[in-house]
Amino acid sequence: MKILAETERLILREIEPEDVEGLFALDSDPEVHRYLGHQTLKTRDEAAAVIRFIRQQYVEHGIGRWAVVERESNNFLGWSGLKLVTEPMNNHTMFYDIGYRIIRNYWGRGYATESAVAALRYGFEEMKLSIIYAAAHGRNEASNHILKKLGLTFVEEFDYHDTRCNWYALERSTWRQAHPPEV
Repeated sequence: MKILAETERLILREIEPEDVEGLFALDSDPEVHRYLGHQTLKTRDEAAAVIRFIRQQYVEHGIGRWAVVERESNNFLGWSGLKLVTEPMNNHTMFYDIGYRIIRNYWGRGYATESAVAALRYGFEEMKLSIIYAAAHGRNEASNHILKKLGLTFVEEFDYHDTRCNWYALERSTWRQAHPPEV
């Protein structure tokens, strides 16, 4: 198990095949998928395939979404982190995207924000990225709020698969102003 970042409450590590139950609980919930524009998972085999896909991203791109694990209970809460997007989106391709998805029972506790801050820190300080992007469904108030809270700047609206989305960006220089390196 490779731990990539830690916070006061969370361990952020590679998603492992053993996370299949947690990932299934996350992605089989229609409310979690309300703004995602695709179907929920129906089987654990589908969850295992998602895990294999994410783990392949680690191999091919050196980064992919991370498991979010509550330090105190060791519970799988969802995933968060960066991924290299290779398909075109909003006239961009080959860009790093910040994202998060948390099991509904854990919503409202700040886990998405806390894990995303750690992922942004990793992207800017460890990977030395110059800019990180994000997209959120235009009506997903919670996700849009989190992105703004993280310091991402709203750039524009765009259509993605017939859905109105918001496009955000955060540059390393802006991140550093708000998060100076720890001494």
